[in-house]
Amino acid sequence: MTSEALYRMRDLQKRYGSDFALHVQQMDVRQGEVLGLLGPTGCGKSTLLRILAGLENPSSGCIHFSGAPLVATALPLVTLRRMTLVPQRPILLAGTVRLNVEYGLRLRRIRNRTEKVDDALEQLGLTGIASQAAQTLSGGQTQLVALARALVITPDVLLLDEPTAHLDPAHVALVEGVIQRFRQEYRATIVWATHNLFQARRVAVRTALLLDGQFVEVGQTEEFFKNPSDPRTDDFIQGRIVY
Repeated sequence: MTSEALYRMRDLQKRYGSDFALHVQQMDVRQGEVLGLLGPTGCGKSTLLRILAGLENPSSGCIHFSGAPLVATALPLVTLRRMTLVPQRPILLAGTVRLNVEYGLRLRRIRNRTEKVDDALEQLGLTGIASQAAQTLSGGQTQLVALARALVITPDVLLLDEPTAHLDPAHVALVEGVIQRFRQEYRATIVWATHNLFQARRVAVRTALLLDGQFVEVGQTEEFFKNPSDPRTDDFIQGRIVY
């Protein structure tokens, strides 16, 4: 894995009205890494992912992607298609599971879609419900379909907001394996927001802690968990921080 920065954020701030949501003084996301985002509910993880996805602009400061300013209102389509966000509560299209998974390929006018879609369905254990109406799915099934829909278009950047929140342990392990293989095969960059400390330790190359919209600590995952440099990180890991 290279250490080249894919995203660069400098003095980035996001406000919603008078409410402060996020302030990133300086942060890079490296090409090809898995960056785990930890933090309590409301700390700014989802806001950061939406900015990284080019769906929202910061209120001030700057963010660059591949050396160019990332401006949500003026992103070239070729850039926008390099990144995909799987939100915490994904919305599926009316129609079948298969229709949802192949949607991105249709938009891109990709021919010979059947094999790609079949592979994505099989990897995530969705083959048996491929013809089922998306509106009849459980929360966990919906997350799996949204993930398959993202993976099938092979984005350069995969932004994940609690992608296993509604899954049982077996499916959590399945998803983690699928995403790790995807990263290795396509050299993808992954930013993975999770409340699960054990998951972050399993999947992330580096781990970052957000508290009150600011990064408290960012470091190599094992070092982050074994020898945190900030006492607030240790308090979070040990469950002593309550929000």
